[in-house]
Amino acid sequence: MPPKNSDNLCATFREKEDWYGEAQKSYEKWGIPVSVQMAIMHQESHFVADAKPPRIWLLGIIPWFRPSSAYGYAQAKDETWSDYLDKADRWCADRDDFADAADFVGWYCSVSHAKLGIPRWDAKNLYLAYHEGNGGYQRKSYLNKDRLKRIADKVAYRARLFQSQLDTCKMN
Repeated sequence: MPPKNSDNLCATFREKEDWYGEAQKSYEKWGIPVSVQMAIMHQESHFVADAKPPRIWLLGIIPWFRPSSAYGYAQAKDETWSDYLDKADRWCADRDDFADAADFVGWYCSVSHAKLGIPRWDAKNLYLAYHEGNGGYQRKSYLNKDRLKRIADKVAYRARLFQSQLDTCKMN
């Protein structure tokens, strides 16, 4: 069940007692700030553990396939999740487990940082690389996607908001 007030990171961490510690572990391991990890997951799933993209409807009445294999808090696609399991040595991780999703987001963003030179605090560009893939980001596939650029701006805003909230609350 998602947190009741997902727009307030302090309230979210108070409600979901283990989440702060798990996000902090990911930060310590990968160097991606908690606020950036949480802003990406907020955008991707609104913290719904088993989130999936909506189905396409055939003829407007028959539920058809989903447009992507994205699943879980991080909306990780099958292929990218498999890479993570292999390269991060996390063979038993689950996309619908918050700790694993936070670790995945931290891992993916740290790969983007290493490959593309995106600063660890740059939520906008980390999100663009997350959404488009590192190759897509490198090819600047996002440039003609106005909606995606607006969403990336929202992720950056939310990361700043989350950081200012974290700065005011005491987390263990």
